[in-house]
Amino acid sequence: MAETPTAKQVFIQGVTRGGRTFRPSDWAERLAGVMSQFRPGGGSARIGSHIAYSPWCVPTVVNGVKVVIVHTDLREAEPMAWDFCMNFAKDNDLQVVEGCLLPDTPAKG
Repeated sequence: MAETPTAKQVFIQGVTRGGRTFRPSDWAERLAGVMSQFRPGGGSARIGSHIAYSPWCVPTVVNGVKVVIVHTDLREAEPMAWDFCMNFAKDNDLQVVEGCLLPDTPAKG
């Protein structure tokens, strides 16, 4: 992965470079939970923000694989938090890809 991504999002996938599923099974929720305080406007910008994931670090499932989507705005706002996420992926040998999550489009017809 490039040091400075050009995409707006980086996907940390719950699969090692060797193809094994990463454990524990709730790793994505744990990582996003730790990052929940880092958000636009700061962690205390909104009542109840401490109980929601940051829009900059969101756990999800893509094609049956647990993923944490990390928005590149995190890198500029909180460089140490960005480094934490990227080092987590590196230390655990997780696959990381740049990308952009597209919104669902309504089916035609």
